[in-house]
Parts: sequence; structure tokens; C-alpha cells
Amino acid sequence: MVRRLLLTLLTLILLDGLVPGGTMVDEPQTDLNKVGFRYLTTNGIRMHIAEQGSGPLIILCHGFPESWYSWRHQIPVLAEAGYHVVAPDMRGYGKTDRPEAIDEYGMLKLVGDVVGLVRALGEEKAIIVGHDWGAAVAAQAAVMRPDLFTSAILLSVPYGSRRNGGSPPMESAAKMPGPKVFYQVYFQKPGVAEAEMEKDVRRSVLAMLYYASGDAPAATRFTGFFEPQAGILGSLPMPEKMPVWLTDSDLDFYAGQFRESGFRGPLNWYRNIDQNWRMGGFLLDAKLRQRSLFIAGEKDLVITGFGRGGFDRLEESLPNLSKKVLISGRGHWIQQEAPVEVNRLLLDFLAGK
Repeated sequence: MVRRLLLTLLTLILLDGLVPGGTMVDEPQTDLNKVGFRYLTTNGIRMHIAEQGSGPLIILCHGFPESWYSWRHQIPVLAEAGYHVVAPDMRGYGKTDRPEAIDEYGMLKLVGDVVGLVRALGEEKAIIVGHDWGAAVAAQAAVMRPDLFTSAILLSVPYGSRRNGGSPPMESAAKMPGPKVFYQVYFQKPGVAEAEMEKDVRRSVLAMLYYASGDAPAATRFTGFFEPQAGILGSLPMPEKMPVWLTDSDLDFYAGQFRESGFRGPLNWYRNIDQNWRMGGFLLDAKLRQRSLFIAGEKDLVITGFGRGGFDRLEESLPNLSKKVLISGRGHWIQQEAPVEVNRLLLDFLAGK
């Protein structure tokens, strides 16, 4: 009788961790009740931040198309571990200022924003963490200001040292043969992608989040390339179901953010890629020398596609890389898709493991 009861209880516990279809959910304990919000002035803009906790400063830089909210599963955990955690809406996003001019979104501006944020918070040092575009900013900030950023954690987008030779990335990508266009090339012409994405913001965000995640079937997962006449969303039909890691309220929050900010500011980051390259010659062979960590999903389109070379050369570009981890079954939105595992890796790294 006791044995049967124990087996029943064990079955219920296991079933409680499953969603229909038998997929195990990596479910975090997320409580945003203690997260505070305020505005700070940095680098000539007013920046909106979410923050919690006290102790050494950690800055969390989000990517596209996201906001501070992409770190909702990390903020309380890191704060509970004894850190002052700050997740800004990056330039052009959410409630942060969104200058109109394209050249206001170059890498030097973006790095200047996080440098100024550290100072506006009254701190001298910080640990910097970034995902997607935020990883690019975090890496460049660490390379340019090693006096300020003591360590760096990069998610999904690897840092690669600037190499001699080559040509502007978007000019090169635009010349790639074949009928399909690379999404970053599609984003270059002002107004085109904005018009498409702002027709139905909620659908646009859901499609981009779903099809670049590990939940999307391999045959339909976004590769970064699509038929140009269809537009980016034409290649991403409305998903039949939500990914298991994204709730309706999560999606509503993101949609509300982009209805407020629009997509022009976020897309202007892409419109500076070639200018960043032209101005980046002073970073030739520059390595990120602080202690670092890299995390991505096994199915991340960056890792499986155009960013694979950077991933393979990480040990060369980050000589003090403590670990690089690919999380099985997960895609591009790694801190949202696998929050428990990501949080464990972050805490281990911060503990010096």
C-alpha cells in the first residue's frame, strides 16, 4: 500500500513538470514584485531601468525584439544572490529615449549608454551581461572599458576579434548569390521593415520569438534568410500555438512595449552595422580579456548558421573564457527558453566556478 502511494505521488510530481505532449518545462520561480523602475540620464538620453537588490552591480543588456522584460527570470534570482541587478530598456526600446537619426544608434553610442549608466548609478565597476544585440554591446563595452567592466557574460551572439581585411558586412551580405535575402540586409532600408512589423505588433513579435526558438519545427525554424517579395513575416506564418516558455501576458507586455516605441529605433541598430565596421579599425585583433562566459541554445540560428565561426573561435577571442555552453533543445531566446539552466550557469560563474 505504501509502495503504491509513493509511486502515485512520484507520478504526480513528474506529470506536474510536463506540458501536453510530454515536454519537460524548464520553469523558473519568477517574482517581479520587488523590481523597481526609474529613469536615469546617460550619454545624452533618458534611460528607463528595472532594478532589484543591492551589492555588486550587474547590468543586463537585452536584444531584438525585446526589452528589460526578457530578463524577468534572472533579475530576482541574481538579486537574491546578493547583487544590484539593473536591466535597462536599451536605446530606442520601451520607455527609453528613441532619437530619430539613424547615426544615433552606432556602437560607440550604445557602449556610451552603458558606461554612462554605471556612472549614473554611482558605481565604479560592473559585471556586464548581454543577449543578442545586447551581447554585442556587452562585449564591445568590456573590450573598450576593461577598467569599468570586470567580467562579461554573453548569450547567443559570440564576440569575435576584428580581423584584418574584409569589407563592410552588409555590403557583402547584399551581394550573396541566391534568391533569398538575409534579414539584416532587409532591415537596412528605413521604413520598409517598420511598415511590415507595425501592422500587427503582437503577431510580429510572436512570429519572431516562436520561429527563432527551439520550439519551432526544424523545417520551419527561422534561418535568417527568406524570399524578399514576401517580407520577413511572410516567411513566418502565424504559429498554431504559443511556445511553452512564453505566456499570453508575456506577449501582451512585449506588444505593448513596441506599440509605444515602434520599431524604428531598434531597426536603426542594424542600419549602423557597416558604419560600426568602418569605425572599428582601432579594435583590430582586440581580445576580450576579462573572465567571461558564453551561453547559447543548441538550435540557435546564430550558432547553427552565420555566427558559427565566431562560436568556434571563442577561445581565441576570449582568452579568459571560463566556459561555453550550448543548451540542448533550445533556440535563440535562451534566458527565456531555459531560465533555470541559465540561472544556474550565471550563479556558478559569479561564484567563480
